[in-house]
Amino acid sequence: MTALLAARVRKVIAIELDRDLAQRLQEEFPQESRVQIIPADVLRVDFAALCRQQGVKQAFVFGNLPYYITSPILHHLFAQRHAIRSMGLLMQREVAKRLTAAPGTRDYGYLTLATQIYSRPQIALAVPPGAFSPAPKVQSSFVTFQMKGKFHQWPRRKCDEFLQFAKRCFAQKRKNLLNNLGGIYLRTRLLEAFEAVGKNTNLRAEQLSLEELAGIFEHLTHAAGRDDTDI
Repeated sequence: MTALLAARVRKVIAIELDRDLAQRLQEEFPQESRVQIIPADVLRVDFAALCRQQGVKQAFVFGNLPYYITSPILHHLFAQRHAIRSMGLLMQREVAKRLTAAPGTRDYGYLTLATQIYSRPQIALAVPPGAFSPAPKVQSSFVTFQMKGKFHQWPRRKCDEFLQFAKRCFAQKRKNLLNNLGGIYLRTRLLEAFEAVGKNTNLRAEQLSLEELAGIFEHLTHAAGRDDTDI
């Protein structure tokens, strides 16, 4: 991947945690000014700082993600989304299906919302085990991300609050939303919020779209604000 990118772009910054692999990259591109190797943990990398160092506003991110930490890496990248124009990431197929899932499907859940609030993910192609050496026991997918989600205009604090709300919504997927949220919000507020988005109170979180869940969240947030003002 590094070699293919180096042949097509002005600058490649390769981040590699494994020291042996980082050394191999250094040996493969000893005199290549367009390739910079950073032996580091991607979860600790400041992408905005890298962009400033290179004199650009945003970067493209490509990667073959370690499957066991795919979710933490995604959250780290989304937290720095303002420094990223788009991404192309190779990951386990099951995770890719969760990121791109539609409401009402088994794969639709919190990770879907956490991805689609910040980006527009799309499975570009399937990658069979034989494409790797050694071959893994799982299927893989290459997923592209346009870094402009459905609520990209929201400030970070509001996004964080909504994602905490979404976690509660999906906490117990077999329960309907009214029961999942009943211990947090007044029942009257919940009924008002469901009525505002035109949905029945017996629905589960997986049956509502991102926009509908966001509508419930905003109604509850505004209601809480009114209560604070009254006090």
